[in-house]
Amino acid sequence: MGSLLLALIYVCFISLGLPDSLLGSAWPVLHTEIEVPLSFAGIVSATIFVGTILSSLFSDKLLHRFGPGRVTAVSVAMTALGLFGFSVSNRFFMLILWAIPYGLGAGGVDAILNNYVALHYKAQHMSWLHCMWGVGASISPYIMSFALVSLESWNYGYLIVSVIQAVLSVIIFISIPLWKKGSSEERESGEGSSSKPLSFAEIFAIKGAIACFLMFFCYCSLELSASLWASTYLVQKWAFTPEDAAGYASMFYLGLTFGRFINGFLAMKLGDRFLIRMGSAIVGVGIISMLIPFSAIFSLIGFAVIGLGCAPIYPCIIHMTPDVFGKDRSQAMIGVQMAFAYIGFLLMPPLFGFIAERISISLLPVYLSIFLIMIFVMHNIVIKKAEKSEGK
Repeated sequence: MGSLLLALIYVCFISLGLPDSLLGSAWPVLHTEIEVPLSFAGIVSATIFVGTILSSLFSDKLLHRFGPGRVTAVSVAMTALGLFGFSVSNRFFMLILWAIPYGLGAGGVDAILNNYVALHYKAQHMSWLHCMWGVGASISPYIMSFALVSLESWNYGYLIVSVIQAVLSVIIFISIPLWKKGSSEERESGEGSSSKPLSFAEIFAIKGAIACFLMFFCYCSLELSASLWASTYLVQKWAFTPEDAAGYASMFYLGLTFGRFINGFLAMKLGDRFLIRMGSAIVGVGIISMLIPFSAIFSLIGFAVIGLGCAPIYPCIIHMTPDVFGKDRSQAMIGVQMAFAYIGFLLMPPLFGFIAERISISLLPVYLSIFLIMIFVMHNIVIKKAEKSEGK
């Protein structure tokens, strides 16, 4: 199993990030070609998110029936199929149709791989793997740019990424014996998944589970709200030009990606619980920076600091799940965690858009602080549950 499978999982995480930036990169051209309003991108994204939520919720059942290798391979293949469908689409309804396998596949990969790494590898790998997702998400705009400029069609951008995903799916199918070896080691040691999948009632009845799910929901709401509205905040609050604001807003993702790289080294010495608290404190510093009046520089620094603080929270929550809730229940827990994450992505950033439109964009740091407080409260509830189970 070891290093060869770990290398493959790293590649999987890069591929997981590859499609995520394609829609935003292609949409300015795509929506004019298929003759739909600019706002219809939200409908496509929502369809993908719904598929992702559904496959995340049922990942525990899929794992028990087919095993991690097969589920991952089929999920990547479904993502490849969805992306290929995007590449041949010339009507809006076709995009919606192909968004379904794309979303279902993405959710399966996310939930299964996160659980597998949490069970089998040390905390630093979880951070570095999510850093690799950032690499993939950063590469895809360049792929789409190449397609638009050199190949003169957005369709080729989707086709290129589809081919990459299809090749990866074949490689994962070939590697299934490696995944089976890991599963057999779990059975021999008495670790890993429970003998049967848990029902949703059983999952939500686990002590501390709801607090953990809410922590995930709040974290993802905070992350995407900060990244999505950064440019608009700089334009409307501090009168930046849209071009300058777009460049400066990327500081959030620079902080996030760099932070996850550094967090991998910190995780070798520091525990998940400490890193979550440390990250939350750093996010708090970033939000306070945004609240300082009279100078835009503090807002710029604030977005970078928020990204840096966000870096350890997501991977550390996932990595601590088997230890807090038991290895036999980790896939069920992580599947629902992923679902709550995508519900947060789906609902809360648009809600702030409504608030900004009706009241003021200046409320962004206040909005983010609400989620940060909730993360802190829910994390303490989860930790108290863990300490009780440990007999402390």
